[in-house]
Amino acid sequence: MHFWLPEIPLVEKVVRSVVVYVFLLASFRVVGKRQLGQMTPFDLVVLLVISNVVQNALIGNDNSLGGGLVGATTILLTNALVAWLTFWSKPLRRVVEHSPTILVRHGRILWSNLASERLSPSEFHAALRREGIVTVRGLRYVLLEQDGHLSVIR
Repeated sequence: MHFWLPEIPLVEKVVRSVVVYVFLLASFRVVGKRQLGQMTPFDLVVLLVISNVVQNALIGNDNSLGGGLVGATTILLTNALVAWLTFWSKPLRRVVEHSPTILVRHGRILWSNLASERLSPSEFHAALRREGIVTVRGLRYVLLEQDGHLSVIR
């Protein structure tokens, strides 16, 4: 039954999992909400490659079933802890989560906000068309939400 026993110390397995989780969380925070909400085939390839690249950092020299379960459990528990902490801590929530960005205010496009979100005019107009909007005139607000989707307030 050696396939159950991790080949590296349990503490190392837990530390590796937490470090990779925190690294990925910080990386996706830096990438921005546009990329998270609008996944393209290119983004999927990047995610698959990242998962393969960090796999060895996560598991080390351990291919045991037990080690994999410990790593997965650590990541799930770390994610639950981060969710709980961000629910109760507004300062931590600001660090971990994005805040909505106003893209249109009273019928006027805020070009500087589009630029800060790395959202091109053609991508923005395509997103508006998906929402059934042809022109921004008459719109009170258009917000880019934390999850990368647009909210339109008429």
